[in-house]
Amino acid sequence: MLNCIMLVDDNPDDNFFHEREIKKSNSEIVVIKKNTAMAALVYLKENKDVAFKLPDLILLDINMPGMNGWEFLKEYNLLAKELQSKVVIIMLTTSENSDDIRNAKSENYVSDFITKPMTKDVMNKITKKYFKT
Repeated sequence: MLNCIMLVDDNPDDNFFHEREIKKSNSEIVVIKKNTAMAALVYLKENKDVAFKLPDLILLDINMPGMNGWEFLKEYNLLAKELQSKVVIIMLTTSENSDDIRNAKSENYVSDFITKPMTKDVMNKITKKYFKT
């Protein structure tokens, strides 16, 4: 069941738009917005023992200042395996670079690669594909 989504993107406009589209898909979903990959990691570490605060889905941008999406995944790999097994990660990016797509497919924790923008229809497809409704 999909109850909570974490948006990890440095663009506040994208986060606003994507949250709106997620809420159109299901107004009950809790959306956690983090504008840096480091802030997302800190949140996950601080809440690792509080199940209702953890996301079921992380929508992760690739190109962010400081720590990009690939660097996030390296650090994510160091988190508790129990946490990792409960979270679906989807790259949500403007990149259509074939290297990025190939890298995403080679990452153990990445379930999908989607080009922005996130729409209600895309969100519904994600829900049907990865979560029981």
